[in-house]
Amino acid sequence: MPVLNSIFDLSVPPLEIVLRGSATYIALLVMMRVVGQREAGGLGITDVLLVVLVAQAAAVGLHGNASSVTDGAVLVLTILFWSVVFDAVSYRWPRLGRLIKPQPRPLIRGGELDQRVLRRELMSREEVSAQLRLHGVEDPAEVERAFIEPNGLISIVRRDHGEPDGPAAPDLTR
Repeated sequence: MPVLNSIFDLSVPPLEIVLRGSATYIALLVMMRVVGQREAGGLGITDVLLVVLVAQAAAVGLHGNASSVTDGAVLVLTILFWSVVFDAVSYRWPRLGRLIKPQPRPLIRGGELDQRVLRRELMSREEVSAQLRLHGVEDPAEVERAFIEPNGLISIVRRDHGEPDGPAAPDLTR
């Protein structure tokens, strides 16, 4: 039975685990906000952060070294706590939420590319053109507004208010 006890006994003080998990979550959240939206891909920044940190934290409990399942559980609970707190704060206080969660950034206004946003997101004209083509738009002049969304994808409102094509799905019938 001593082996089973070592699996569940805390090997690190719980306060240290909570402080490490909190500091890591908050530091990574700030870093991901600074990096920009386009790095997020199809998920929101907090979604990516949550998945990565929970996976890493849960892995601690799987290692038989100096960590236990309980250590990993405390760390996962800490990360989930901060995720819920930041979501609740963003919901309850929208002004503060704009600091925590990214907002859509206008890439195109009235057919003109916003160079400031392109620089901020480190996007080239060619990358924007490629994204427009995925939506069936050949020329930025056809676009009334285009936004880089918080999840890193680009949404488009055409000047003719027609529905732009969505990104093409792969043909799985071949």
